[in-house]
Amino acid sequence: MTSRARGALGAIAVVLLATGCTATGATASSPPTAAVTPSAPAPARTAQGTLLVADFGSDTVTFVDPERGTLDSVKVGTAPYGLVVGEDGRAWVATAQGVAVVDTGTREKVGRIPYTTETGPATTGEYRGGGMGIALAPDGKRVYVGVNVPDGYGVLEVIDTATRKVTGTVPVGRRPFDVDVSRNGGEVYATGHDSFDVTAVRADTLTPRRFEVAPYGTQGGLGSWLKPHYAAVRDDGKLLLPFEGEKLAVLDPRTGKVAIEPMTADTHQHGALLTPDGTLLAVGTGPVGSGDDDASLTIRTADGKERVVPLDGPHEDVAVSRDGRTAYVTGGFTRDGFWDGITVVDLKSGDTHRLPAGHRPLGIAVL
Repeated sequence: MTSRARGALGAIAVVLLATGCTATGATASSPPTAAVTPSAPAPARTAQGTLLVADFGSDTVTFVDPERGTLDSVKVGTAPYGLVVGEDGRAWVATAQGVAVVDTGTREKVGRIPYTTETGPATTGEYRGGGMGIALAPDGKRVYVGVNVPDGYGVLEVIDTATRKVTGTVPVGRRPFDVDVSRNGGEVYATGHDSFDVTAVRADTLTPRRFEVAPYGTQGGLGSWLKPHYAAVRDDGKLLLPFEGEKLAVLDPRTGKVAIEPMTADTHQHGALLTPDGTLLAVGTGPVGSGDDDASLTIRTADGKERVVPLDGPHEDVAVSRDGRTAYVTGGFTRDGFWDGITVVDLKSGDTHRLPAGHRPLGIAVL
């Protein structure tokens, strides 16, 4: 067993005792609805380059000018997690109550699609039921949302974007943190955090195949920290899943084989994104063991060279500007230590600054 594995397993009991949580618990209180105080005048129509974040600590999404700060917010439903924006400007937001649809141009909610899967009452917190990862087919005709079912395995629900109806469901792993689509739209990938797996689903037949992705093994079960969180799909069809700033799992969904490449950040990792030039951005949330490093953003080029940019406090997910020069890293985080804002990272210089935004922001997109 590696030092990371020993440290993480030793931390499990401490964390559970200190927080009083279990691997299946949920916070039953309703999310606060905080008033948004815009720091810049909101335009009649939202400009390109505006950021949209899912306010996991509230019931809104927030529009953010990347230079000036908060512009506006829209109520979407309890504890929004992931979001995705189509070419038509519609945002699809995975909440505890259903998938909300937002016209990002006018900043208005235009609908909410309930899940067909029973997830219990709409609650808040890390283990709440409802939508988590969400992705849009390349042709914009389908939305795929990973639905967490407390105390059980998750479900991938398929939504027709024209009718706004759920047209299919597929069983996937436990707590589907992330959902991704292949470049040609032929397969969908749901990352099952608590089941150490990725479920590949054919888009035409909805046939699932499960692949274990556990470079540290599955010891510790539901209480383990050493699990997959987010994936990014490479041009060659392989999935990249960062683990602990030490190992990059490269999953080939054609064969199910997982190759391991070294990483250097030595920190617990969540969000992952590939930029257009093939650079991997991996969000480090901070230490889970006594020898681990603090939060960071790993910038890993296609040939495996890494730069690690320190971040102040835990973060969760990441988006990149249209010109590929700037990363936006959300401070929401799924566990304690979150903060209400975004860290803006200059990918060339590594310079950073904080931008207040949202309420425990998790998912993020650049309009």
